[in-house]
Formats: sequence, C-alpha cells, structure tokens
Amino acid sequence: MRPIKFTKNFTKNAPASVLVEFGDTKVIVCASYEEVKPKWMPKDEVGGWLTAEYSLLPSSTSTRCQRERTKISGRTQEIQRLIGRSLRSVVDLKKLGDRTITIDADVIQADGGTRVSSICGGFVALQILVEKLMADGSLTENPIIEPLGAVSAGIVDGEVVLDLNYAEDSTAQVDSNVVMTRSGKIVEFQTTAEGEAFTKEQLDEIYSLCKAGIEEIISRY
Repeated sequence: MRPIKFTKNFTKNAPASVLVEFGDTKVIVCASYEEVKPKWMPKDEVGGWLTAEYSLLPSSTSTRCQRERTKISGRTQEIQRLIGRSLRSVVDLKKLGDRTITIDADVIQADGGTRVSSICGGFVALQILVEKLMADGSLTENPIIEPLGAVSAGIVDGEVVLDLNYAEDSTAQVDSNVVMTRSGKIVEFQTTAEGEAFTKEQLDEIYSLCKAGIEEIISRY
C-alpha cells in the first residue's frame, strides 16, 4: 500500500474531524450530529440515523472539476451512498437515540482511492464523535459494533495491485473497491472488468490482498 496517515481533530469547529492521506490522496472527513431524526423516519421508531455527503473539490484534480452547486452527479451520489451504508453496517442505530449523524468527506487532493479513503476517514471521525458523546453523557452505550476499513485493488498489466493511484486505476484491466469489518465480514465487494474478463483465481487473490490491506489500515486507527 501507499503511505497511509490519519491526523485526528484536524479542524477546530467540527465535533470530530480527521485528515486522511492515502499516498497523494487527501480527504478531510468531519462528523457532526443533530438531536433530531430525519423527517422520513417515524417518530415512534426507536433509534436514529447516519448519513454521508461527499465532495470532490474543484482544485483537487489535475484539471479543475466543476463545483456541484445545484445538481449532484451520479458519481457523487453513488459514493456518498456507499459511505453511508458502509458505516451504518457497523452501527447499532437503535443506540443513537433521536439523533442524526452526518459524515462529510471533502476531497482536497485526488490521486485514486477517494471513496475508500473517505470510508476509512468516516469511521475514524465517527469513532471520535462517539467517544465525545459518551464522555458527556449524551450516549449511554457505544453504538459501534466493530471497526471497518476499505481499500481499492485492481489488475494492472496482468498483476493484482493493492491501493491503486490514479495512473494505475486509469489503466487497470479490473477495478475493485472492498469494504470489510475487522472480523472479516464483507460489507461491499465491487469488482468490475474494464476490458478482458478475469478468473476466479484472480478474484480470490484480490480478496486476500484487500483483506490483508484492510487489517493493516484498521490497525492504524
């Protein structure tokens, strides 16, 4: 893997924040909360909700990308839904009470793996927020079931590679994003052939490499 770093409490105003660095990919992830349920959730339903928003900032890429002001692209919707459902998979929402947690992931520099680094940073920010809420008595039980992590992989020039940068990702024959819990349960396993189809043996190699990579990432939280 590329060098990976988590700088906790990176910003001052957010209740919880972390700067995530996967090589040259850098993402600021913040966690905040409101003492209210989403409007769509029945008032008598026990528990709260966790959601996520993702943004690729204009100057984060080699050529300026448009700021999404009024319309969110399909890619952005896909990624923020992936972040949200990944984190919800390891949270007991009933223990949140009447509370909504929002994870904001803003990519300030993109060089591949922005979605998986956002998921990892999202978990770290969530963990910081939960610790603060438990310390001040807002939460009586820890809603986090277990840690999770995420990493990208792919087949580049016939070789399985972990944690692809942009150059590797743009030429990969197979592209994969894997989200997994510390106990080894799979939350998401996105693997797609960009050209020639891949074999079951290559799929198994991707799985084994990603599992080892995620274990390493979680150990750095």
